[in-house]
Amino acid sequence: MELTSLPNEHLEYLENGVAVVVSPAHTFGTDALLLADFAAPKQNTRACDLGTGCGILPLYWKSRGLCSRIDGVELQADAVSQFARGILHSGVSGSVFAHHADLRDLKGVLAFGAYDLVTMNPPYTAVNAGLQSREPAARLARHETACTLADAAAAASRLLKSGGRFCLCLRPERLCDAMDVLRRARLEPKRLRLVSKNAQSAPWLCLLEGRRDGKAGLQILPHLFLYDTNGAPGTYRRGPSA
Repeated sequence: MELTSLPNEHLEYLENGVAVVVSPAHTFGTDALLLADFAAPKQNTRACDLGTGCGILPLYWKSRGLCSRIDGVELQADAVSQFARGILHSGVSGSVFAHHADLRDLKGVLAFGAYDLVTMNPPYTAVNAGLQSREPAARLARHETACTLADAAAAASRLLKSGGRFCLCLRPERLCDAMDVLRRARLEPKRLRLVSKNAQSAPWLCLLEGRRDGKAGLQILPHLFLYDTNGAPGTYRRGPSA
């Protein structure tokens, strides 16, 4: 298997020799890295990333020596191919596994009730809301055409152990929907962090964690700003609790 088989593919290197095969159709952004950090797996965590795309979350975690096993589920075959080649290049095929599957039908693909952590960077736009992209990959990534929040929560609930965590990122306008959906799937909202570009701007992202069979009680974490007061990028600064 060639590492980069298409002219528009290239490698994005992380740490410790781990790299992700990215393309214009299947790449990653700041939201994925923020979600990977927010989920905070440990070395012995068994994790699953739903809608993994090019596999950024699994490969990011492995580049930092985290997780004993990570399964990544992706519906689009070309994205699965990129993820699989990233696994081979990075030498982590013994602990990271790519699955070409629909998260709505994982019976026989993954073990139910076996995971400590499930993550997803889901489509941000609800069904029949907003203008849809003409590009198939972008449409699936941004709009709930093949997967709704309810589908994602149901899949996570089936995969998680009791007490396991489901972490996702979403736009602030979907937060109320997400809270309701998680509770209906026996995933009690436990942690929430709002993310803004700077201290003067409104939040553009929410990071949310639900715990399988958890007790009621939501912790609001300190606000996260991506730029400092001088506008310098890459300086993550936590503000006072929201």
